[in-house]
Amino acid sequence: MTQTITVLLLPGWLDSGPGHWQTLWESQPGFSRVQQHDWQWPRRGDWMARLEEVILGSSGPVLLAAHSLGCHLAAAWSAHSAHGHRAAGALLVAPPDLDRDDTPTPVAAWRPAPRTRLPFPSVVVASDDDPFASIEATKALADDWGAALWRIGPVGHVNAESGLGDWPEGLARLLDLAHGAR
Repeated sequence: MTQTITVLLLPGWLDSGPGHWQTLWESQPGFSRVQQHDWQWPRRGDWMARLEEVILGSSGPVLLAAHSLGCHLAAAWSAHSAHGHRAAGALLVAPPDLDRDDTPTPVAAWRPAPRTRLPFPSVVVASDDDPFASIEATKALADDWGAALWRIGPVGHVNAESGLGDWPEGLARLLDLAHGAR
């Protein structure tokens, strides 16, 4: 018997609004947004505890589809949780460079960036012109996390403004992780 995999959507700072690929994916069966108590002032410990609660409440393995600060959430959670094995994989889209001088205060509070190797297959998605991280910084995170790097060209922060719509290529890459592909 095959277990059903739940896809957990991990938005970043300020959540993902209308037109964002995460919001569009949320309508798919088995996809669920991890709701945080405070999207304005994200506290790493609070966000990690909420993710742990949702994962422990899931009946089987989960896939993580993270955007922006949600990528750092997935990495921080996996570094501290005894339940990292519950994640079958993660698509980590546009993680911001937390070390930049212009990092907004609520996001800068997550410093230092978690750099522990992830215990599950993962892909870091990088835009060539992300205003919150250079391609070099994103590649360094992918290397530290043991993740494959997928460069998708100049599409900004890979959000609603990027014009990706429901981003079928990203969804396909996420679902490949469920089958052990990298």
